[in-house]
Amino acid sequence: MALRDGLATTTGTERFRARAVERRHLPESHFRAAPGGLAVSSLGLGTYIGPPDAPTDLAVEHSVAVCVTSGRVNVVDTAINYRHQRAERSVGRALARLFEKGEVGREEVFVATKSGYLAPDAESKLGPDEWVRQELVRPGVLRPSEVVDDCHAMTPRYLADQFDRSRRNLGLEAVDLLYLHNGPDAQLPVVGREEFERRLESAFGFYEEMRRKGVLGAYGIATWDCLRIPRAEAGYFSLASAVRIAEKVGGPSHGFRFIQFPFNLAMPEAAAVHNQLVAEERLTLFEAAQRLGVACFTSVPLLQGQLARAGPKRHGLTAAQTALQFARSAPGTLGPLIGQKSSEHLAENLEVAALPPWDPAGFRDVLT
Repeated sequence: MALRDGLATTTGTERFRARAVERRHLPESHFRAAPGGLAVSSLGLGTYIGPPDAPTDLAVEHSVAVCVTSGRVNVVDTAINYRHQRAERSVGRALARLFEKGEVGREEVFVATKSGYLAPDAESKLGPDEWVRQELVRPGVLRPSEVVDDCHAMTPRYLADQFDRSRRNLGLEAVDLLYLHNGPDAQLPVVGREEFERRLESAFGFYEEMRRKGVLGAYGIATWDCLRIPRAEAGYFSLASAVRIAEKVGGPSHGFRFIQFPFNLAMPEAAAVHNQLVAEERLTLFEAAQRLGVACFTSVPLLQGQLARAGPKRHGLTAAQTALQFARSAPGTLGPLIGQKSSEHLAENLEVAALPPWDPAGFRDVLT
């Protein structure tokens, strides 16, 4: 299958935004300015949840189509290990149909994926361990000594192999954003800070090479704990350290422009804990990112459904809508990424796009 070329562009994403505002009467504030001058929706589609089977494939494809054609979402987030490569393929099939029908242009949609974890192919006849041996170890893509905790690797050779697979899975010649998936979380406690930073420098060097080749727009790190926990904890990694390494590798115009981390009503650390140090000033993660020129996408806004079932309700919204409105209203965020597949959940969640985000005072009221 031929890969569709191009990246999301300023002109393309602005066209998507203008249609949404003018034809669907969505508020201007539903869209945010992302690095590179891109206009991105303050709700993004995540594709993590679900078994690696055909019914889930169809549900993900349906979700992509509904979200994008609604005019409410032009951010799609996935990872090569999600559903063992089937999530990327589901996204790729859905986007290909939308592009072919002229429902949306490639340049209007911001597509992000991740690599780092081992991702045996669920559609292969080989078992997971044998797939790793046949596809990665035997061809020399990966040495067993390069794998941490039997699940994570970040050598440039391995990342290159994964990026090639991701692009084939997505049907895209170029990807807008590639995250190192939980790199600090997985590697730092095992290899130590000095070795981890050496590995991160090598990984960033690979990403910069992909940018020079025109097949990657930007890169980042998608994390779980390392950016949110107290500085004194062993697994902590500062955003300033990542930016310093990116500047060393790519200079002032480096491509490290995005981070992803959990943020929700039960996990509000990014807006409440001053654990980042920038120019000797203690800042929250959101504040540090703004200061350092890095944009934030957030994950698990519904805490894997818990907040939709039992979370608070504000201003006539459902519990799920309240949680999404909280996450998209955080000062300094681009927006949350929501895993959603059922028609009922899609309709409920997408209604939030028609609301202006809360102002800082309204956000703080719910935060506290």
